[in-house]
Amino acid sequence: MQTFGAPGMSVAIIDGGTITTHGYGVRKLGSAARVDAHAIFPIGSNTKAFTAAALAILVDQGKLHWDDRVVDKLPGFRMYDAYASNEMTVTDLLVHRSRFGLGEGDLMIFPTTDRSRAGLVHDIRYLKPAHSFRADYDYDNVLYIVAGQLVEAVSGQRWEDFVQQHILDPLGMHDTQVSIDARVADQVSLHARNSTPVRGVGKQQVLATVMTGSVFAPAGALQVSADDMGRWLHLQLRHGALDDGKRIFSDAASQALWTPQTLIPIRPAPIVLALAQPQFRAYALGLEVQDYRGHKIITHLGGVLGGISAVVIIPERHAAFAIMLNCEDAGALFAMREHLLDILLGLPSPDWIASYKQVFDGINAGAVAALRAHDAATHPERGPSLPLSGYAGVYRDPWYGTATISQGNNGKGALSISFDRTPGLHGALEHVQYDTFRTHWAMPDVEDAYLTFALKPDGSIDRMTMRAVSPIADFSYDYQDLHFTPVAKDP
Repeated sequence: MQTFGAPGMSVAIIDGGTITTHGYGVRKLGSAARVDAHAIFPIGSNTKAFTAAALAILVDQGKLHWDDRVVDKLPGFRMYDAYASNEMTVTDLLVHRSRFGLGEGDLMIFPTTDRSRAGLVHDIRYLKPAHSFRADYDYDNVLYIVAGQLVEAVSGQRWEDFVQQHILDPLGMHDTQVSIDARVADQVSLHARNSTPVRGVGKQQVLATVMTGSVFAPAGALQVSADDMGRWLHLQLRHGALDDGKRIFSDAASQALWTPQTLIPIRPAPIVLALAQPQFRAYALGLEVQDYRGHKIITHLGGVLGGISAVVIIPERHAAFAIMLNCEDAGALFAMREHLLDILLGLPSPDWIASYKQVFDGINAGAVAALRAHDAATHPERGPSLPLSGYAGVYRDPWYGTATISQGNNGKGALSISFDRTPGLHGALEHVQYDTFRTHWAMPDVEDAYLTFALKPDGSIDRMTMRAVSPIADFSYDYQDLHFTPVAKDP
C-alpha cells in the first residue's frame, strides 16, 4: 500500500474452513476512520458471479435451463442480426462470446445513464458485431444487464430483490448493498489519480465523479464488506451449501458455474511477471478458470471508478480470498493477490511489489511519452475546415443515441459537447488540428476523447468519430465504437 499509494484495503481469507478478515488503511484520505471487516467496498464485475448464481437458482427451480433461447424468455430481446437473436442462449449471455468488441456498448451505462434496464435491452440490437457469433472472446458488460433483466422476466422479481432474497439474506450478508447509489455509514470513499496527461499518474485524491444508476447493477453494482465476502466465498467452496445443510444452489449448479466455456487468449507477460503467467485461461459463468504456477484457480477481477477488487478460489486447498481497494492502483491489488496465492499454495514468493511497480511505472511512462509525441506532431494552425458554427448540431449514433455540439455566445464562441443520454457528461471542445477536436469533460474523472469530423465533397459533415485520448484508457470508454452522423434539421 505504501509503494502504490493505496488509501485502504480490505481482505477476506478462507483457509481450511476458517474465515479471517483484515482491514488496512483508511476509508477516506484525510479521515481517521479505519478500514475494518464491515467497511463496504464496491466490487464491480465480481457482481457477475452473483448474477450467474441467480440464474443457477432459477435453473434449480426448473424455471430455466442453461441452453434455453433468450428470445423465448425475454420479450423484446434482439441482437444486431437474426441468427444471433434466435440462437443466443442463457449461457451465451454470461461467457463473453457474443460478437461484441471489448467493452462495446459500455457508454450506454458508463459512468451513468438516463436509460432504463429494459431500454438498454432494447438498444443492444443496434450494437454492430465485431466478430462471428461464438467465435472469439471479448469481455462485455451489457449482456450481464440482459441477464439481470432475464432474472426479472422469469422470476417476477427485480434483479436486486431476487439477489437479496435468494442469496444475500440466506447467507447473512447484511452489510452488502445491491445498489451502487447506496450511501451508508460504513461505505468507503473512492480514490483515483487524475492528472495531465495520463489518468493514473499523479497524486491520489478522493474521486469527484462516481458511477451512479441502477441499470448496470447485474454487471457490477454490488458493494460488499470483507465479512460478507467471506460468507460468499465459503458458499462457493461448499458448492452452494450452507453450514446447516440447506442450499442456495445445487452441486450441479456449482459445477456449471465453474465449468470453462470460452477460451481466453493469453498475452505474453513481462519477464518480471513470467512466474505468474497462466498456461490456460477460460471464462465460465461469472468466473474465470485458469492455472497459477501449476494449480487450478477460479478467479475474477472487478472495478468501478475509484475502486478495484479480486476474488480467488483454490479448490485443491479448500481456500479462497477476496481483496478490495478504495482506489484504482492495480499494482497493489495484483502484488497482494500473487503473494496470498503463494502463501496458500506453499510456494516460494518473489518480490511481487517490486515487479508490479516496475511494470506499471513502465506502462504509465510509455503512455505519457506517447501522448507527448502525439502533441508534438500536431499542427493546431491547420484547420478547421469549417467555421465553428458549421460543426454545431445534433449527432446520432445507432446504439448510444444523440450528442449535441453547441456554440456559445450566440453562435460566436467556442464549441461544447453534451452526451445527451449521460446526465452530466458535457464539456468544452478544443481544436487540435484539421477537423479534430478534444473534449474537456466537466466531470473531472472521465477520460477525454478526440472527435474527428469527416466531410462530404460539398463540405457538409458526413460523420463524427471518437477515440480516447489516453492510450491506456479503460475499455469501458468505448468511444471508438461510436459512429455519429448529423441529425437532419427541420426545414
